Amino acid sequence: MVTTDHVTATLLAHAPQGVAAGQPLQLGLQLVHKDGWHTYWKNPGDSGLPVTLKWTLPAGSSAGDIAWPVPQRLPYGPLMNYGYDGTVLLPVPVRVGAGAAGLDVKLSAEWLVCKDICLPESGEFALRLAPGTPVLASRTAFEAAAAAVPRGVAGAKVAARVEGAAVEFTADGLPPRLRGKQLLFFPEESGVFEHADATTQRWADGRLVLRAPLSAMRSESPPALKFVLAEAGVPGGVALSAPVAAWPGPASASGAAGVAGTAPVAAGALDTGGAAALPLMLLFAFLGGALLNLMPCVFPVLSLKAVALAQRAEGRGRQLAGGIAYTVGVVASFLALAGGLLALRAGGALVGWGFQLQSPLFIAALALLFTLIGLNLLGVFEVGTLLPGRVAAYRARNPLLDDALTGAVAVAIASPCTAPLMGAAVGAALAAPWPQALSIFGALGLGMAAPYLALSAWPRLARVMPRPGPWMVRFKALLAFPMFATVVWLAWVLGHQAGVDGMAALLVLLLAVSLATWLWSGMGAAAGPRSARRAAAAGGAGVALLAGALAWSLPLLRDEPATIATVPAAAAGAPQTGQWQPWSPQAVAQARDAGRPVFVDFTAAWCITCQFNKRTALSDPAVLSALAQKQVLLLRADWTSRDPLIAQQLQALGRSGVPVYVLYGDKGGAPQLLPEVLSADAIHSALSRL
Repeated sequence: MVTTDHVTATLLAHAPQGVAAGQPLQLGLQLVHKDGWHTYWKNPGDSGLPVTLKWTLPAGSSAGDIAWPVPQRLPYGPLMNYGYDGTVLLPVPVRVGAGAAGLDVKLSAEWLVCKDICLPESGEFALRLAPGTPVLASRTAFEAAAAAVPRGVAGAKVAARVEGAAVEFTADGLPPRLRGKQLLFFPEESGVFEHADATTQRWADGRLVLRAPLSAMRSESPPALKFVLAEAGVPGGVALSAPVAAWPGPASASGAAGVAGTAPVAAGALDTGGAAALPLMLLFAFLGGALLNLMPCVFPVLSLKAVALAQRAEGRGRQLAGGIAYTVGVVASFLALAGGLLALRAGGALVGWGFQLQSPLFIAALALLFTLIGLNLLGVFEVGTLLPGRVAAYRARNPLLDDALTGAVAVAIASPCTAPLMGAAVGAALAAPWPQALSIFGALGLGMAAPYLALSAWPRLARVMPRPGPWMVRFKALLAFPMFATVVWLAWVLGHQAGVDGMAALLVLLLAVSLATWLWSGMGAAAGPRSARRAAAAGGAGVALLAGALAWSLPLLRDEPATIATVPAAAAGAPQTGQWQPWSPQAVAQARDAGRPVFVDFTAAWCITCQFNKRTALSDPAVLSALAQKQVLLLRADWTSRDPLIAQQLQALGRSGVPVYVLYGDKGGAPQLLPEVLSADAIHSALSRL
């Protein structure tokens, strides 16, 4: 049993015939909510997250999916959520493996519990079930849960078609007890329907005709729609599925078009399922990738490549080959990143562009990479001196490998940045089928590699570079300092994620790596037995130093437990104009319900573009004055560490990463999305349309 201030969670079991292969067995998580608190159904509605259960069972045994009881409608201001209060049991069928001597069960559960604020909670549970003996202590709870689970209807004929801004369902053959009654409608798919809007229903000769309004921010177009129909106040219901004849082209969101300085608000407006939208998204991706080279995280690498190109006294063929290799490295890395991102999302993870930067270990690895690049630029070591002889010889024979690896490094360090047009393209890619998604990420990589490829392919463009000379040695050393400045920034980001101890651990690790690199760089110059012994001793000392630093640092490079930032219930009406407050769906709903505009800044400490916008447009006195005059509530959604609520909201807005800037007007109007690279004019233009 796990007890918090809001929920008591208990792992229960029911095995009426005893624990044995072929006999019925159910496990379940029972949640007893404190007054006013609730958790969520498989489709949480306008906000929230479903309960997740991860089982560990003996080999040969397996657990099925949750048999979700029919939820309740949980209105909150203009929002409508689906979930449970009071007591609920989430049962799961279990198949016991042949020859099992009882069952050792472990469960890792996570749930989001909400009232006026939402708190992510979790629990670890363990249970030992002896073989053969019936388990009946929780029989009543499992029987009540079974009665609350919706059932399929044999022989029912259900169809769905899209008509304007709604889906019309027709259902024949429903149980007699439901006919003629007003039923509750619970769609299983999120991101399709306007949950807070009422459905219209009518009965004719035993046939139900139900119209459910589509969401203005529709992000899904499933081939079949699953839903539950239930009678208010009566346990259970019916589970139905209706194939959709055809979805229309990209959905349009009211107010999204024709607004200067804003982006389309609806994820559906960027639906790449339509063939006509794909070329536009490919163009956005290519241009966004090209503009990415001007971002501060990428520009130093491009400068290094340009300097290397000017230094080379090679033929045009070799230069072109190097440009192509660099392009291959960039595009392949983007495709690999896209593949990982799409695989995680297919597995249910709510991640987006830059998701890897939410890991302190990745931040530390990136800081280590920038430190090594800086040391290399200062001449502390040459890559060839640290590589084994065979590897160094292979690298010397295959210089194109360096070009390809440079492209991969450029993609790795580009992840904190979002260029103009990128947000729309990446958001559309993650909502599209995987072939289209990969093509969009490939176009992004081609755009990023295009400037250097052009310099390699057309020597006349390269002539704009200054002539090679001694200045290049000093310029190369100068470029080390932007690398070290990036390390300072990454240490600051890690401090947000892992605290002061994590930041100190990173600095100790970087110091150890720098010293070890300096020691190893001297090994290649050793000559004679005595010098070789000294070099070996220095190398061993470097290994020992690095191993000790890793052993001490790695345990500290972890996320700190998330602190829950709460927004008081009165925040929407409080006169706190100009003060940034933590974002939550409830705070947005309260403010809009009170008729107050809301500006939301989706940001992260690791996002360079976000930090630039904070210190420019969002700090502009004229902008702050205009926001105050309009009584705009300012909310900040910090995605520095993983936050599934923020990821879910970004997905609903058709975006997959930060920065994202949203201005909400009255509760009936569509929100406005502003450009990723924010300007004061864009904010003033959006405010003028409230």
